[in-house]
Amino acid sequence: MSIRHLLATTVAGEFAPAAHTSLAAGGIGGSGRAGATVIAVVGLASVVVGGLALSRSRRGPGEGRIQALVAAAAGLVSLVLSAWHLALTTEGLGSGQGRAGAVAGVAFGLIGAVLGGLALARSRRTA
Repeated sequence: MSIRHLLATTVAGEFAPAAHTSLAAGGIGGSGRAGATVIAVVGLASVVVGGLALSRSRRGPGEGRIQALVAAAAGLVSLVLSAWHLALTTEGLGSGQGRAGAVAGVAFGLIGAVLGGLALARSRRTA
């Protein structure tokens, strides 16, 4: 199939429903479980780094600032990508599309972003 034919049929709408269906069935990152698991691990890492940044921020002003920024950023990325994955999948839990991993990613991302924000606020305080 040539590029011109592919573009012409895509514009005409022949492949558009099939592309949407395959994206909705798979979610983010190929197979649904793999993408959701990676996103959940990023969220879990943001929780760990956020906890470390929060404990380091108690030592004094300016301590743990970079860790707090990393935790907040990773938490927000996990939160957004997990919500996007949940919006793209069509089946329920247990269907193999990774909805449970995406739900865990939303929870971990939210907790990581909050911990990172708290650590960032504490690191700005002066003694």
